[in-house]
Amino acid sequence: MAVDLNMNVLIVDDYKTMLRIIRNLLKQLGFNNVDEATDGSAALQKLRDKEYGLVISDWNMEPMTGIQLLREVRADAKLKNMPFIMITAESKTENVIAAKEAGVNNYIVKPFNAATLKTKLVTVLGNF
Repeated sequence: MAVDLNMNVLIVDDYKTMLRIIRNLLKQLGFNNVDEATDGSAALQKLRDKEYGLVISDWNMEPMTGIQLLREVRADAKLKNMPFIMITAESKTENVIAAKEAGVNNYIVKPFNAATLKTKLVTVLGNF
């Protein structure tokens, strides 16, 4: 199945610069319909209000973290199959395991570039 580059993508990070970087990388890869949220609770509201094909979320945010957002998404009947990629500066094994146990589709450690992002997206969405 072909990847829909026009699908809505939600990026979640409490750091505006990181949102801009991720948006620019997605644009380089051909994704133009990108929405932003600055924490997990705002993201959850957007996910319930609009249809998205992918969530890319930072782990460390307040008040709702990326891992809490992931658990909420997986617990929601409507959202539970949503492709979800976690981004973090933490490469600790226990964090990767916690994210996997919570149902993350893939995991990116900062810093990363467009090639890394594309590789992760391909494993989650398929070739594009």
